[in-house]
Amino acid sequence: MNRTTLSLIAGVAALAAVTGFAALESPDAAGAGPAKAAAQLPVERTTLVCPAPSSSDIADTSYTSFTPVTKGTGSDGKAQLQPATEQSDGGSSGKGKGKDGGKNKAGRPALQPKTPGTPVAGDTSGGDAPALIGTAEGKFAPGWTMQQTTEVAAGAGRGLLGVDCTAPDTEFWFPGASTASGRSDYVHLTNPDDSAAVVDIELYGKDGAVKSTAGEGITVAPRSSEAVLLSTLGDTRQEDLTVHVSVRSGRVGAAVQALDDKNGGDWLAAAADPAADLVLPGIPKDATSVRLIAFTPADADTDLKVKLASPTGLITPAGHETVHLKGGTTAAVDLGDVTRGEAGSLVLTQASSPVPVVAALRVTRGKGSKQETAFIPASGPVGTRATSADNSAKGSTLSLTAPTAAAQVKVTASAGTDGGTAASQTYSVKAGTTQDITPPRPAGLKGTYALTVECLSGGPVYGARTLTATVEGAPGFTVQTLPDDRGTVSVPHTDEDVTVLQKP
Repeated sequence: MNRTTLSLIAGVAALAAVTGFAALESPDAAGAGPAKAAAQLPVERTTLVCPAPSSSDIADTSYTSFTPVTKGTGSDGKAQLQPATEQSDGGSSGKGKGKDGGKNKAGRPALQPKTPGTPVAGDTSGGDAPALIGTAEGKFAPGWTMQQTTEVAAGAGRGLLGVDCTAPDTEFWFPGASTASGRSDYVHLTNPDDSAAVVDIELYGKDGAVKSTAGEGITVAPRSSEAVLLSTLGDTRQEDLTVHVSVRSGRVGAAVQALDDKNGGDWLAAAADPAADLVLPGIPKDATSVRLIAFTPADADTDLKVKLASPTGLITPAGHETVHLKGGTTAAVDLGDVTRGEAGSLVLTQASSPVPVVAALRVTRGKGSKQETAFIPASGPVGTRATSADNSAKGSTLSLTAPTAAAQVKVTASAGTDGGTAASQTYSVKAGTTQDITPPRPAGLKGTYALTVECLSGGPVYGARTLTATVEGAPGFTVQTLPDDRGTVSVPHTDEDVTVLQKP
């Protein structure tokens, strides 16, 4: 809130200089008119963290940084990335000292954005790439997005792994993790700040909380990253788990890396906050298997109504009309090839006495030894604008869902990293449907490009972007959802109010 010295007569001015009062403009204030709506202003600083991409020596990782053009920003600003200075040694506890005496000397991609509206890309190879900590200020801050994409040709977790670098926070939910035989899931915790963070990791399975103290009080050193192997946090292996990361002090960025010995792997991003109704957008039309994992932190049971938003409307998957969810437990159900060759998104609702729920999908493409896995967490809506980096001329699909009301959406393709001119196109999405589109391409595209999605009317709209690539003959893919990029913040209107100095 602005603190303004009130300009009044000398006596009152002296008092105002001491107190420095200001107040929200109110119709009850003397001489005040109707309250003004809060202004949407561009954010001035954004912090993102990217987890260490892979421990595989044959991993190839690309990074793409992009800031969309936002009205109201100044002419100054910068965006930069720094390696986490105390990289974890990859041990199961996540509490060990980093490599090289606590400082990882591996290089980092030299990403130096020059202007909003044009992405910049870099790459690295091998298993020593560190976690990254990024800060964008001024004109580069609103909607700043970082995509990390890794190809691993063989071994556990082989395939295409992608993740949006995340903003640090104090709580994260990850339904869809596992400690089953053949799975190696790690929670990556990255602390961007100059003071230590203290983190608790809790696991919830089909019978409730997994009893263990191993996940309590994990210290993440300043500007460092830790990888915690989930199987070390419990005595029994479970196929379907929900991971709850809560921060006692400080803040961290968090993501789960799920590596499967046979079915590839991917990053599991945090699900949307617990809510009564959820949307899981962008199931690939050629998915051969879809598994729903859901959890409620509430003590009460609930029944989730399951609907598929198809290209023609909402339908109920045969045999999976509802999923019963016991309080404090994780439930999972196989939906098979629920999309049956069409675009689709899952919509979860509750009939009565709703409780907060988190959910995610584990999606499989391919068959036999050529299978690959990715995850789709429940997502927030596109809102004002959502941003997706690292799109190529081939292999990118944009999925848009309007579960409750028709909407009109504008999609803009940025200039390419190495050349090209931005292009836009408007799409209409009918109520209750999902539409897969091949996104517009920049004219004269060279390199990769970014997409911004804006909801012009109607809605809400939910979105996801799927990247595909053939990795050693397997159908590699990764899906990133498109929640609001939080490029603007609501700032209440303030004004001087002398009534705060008056006794009632």
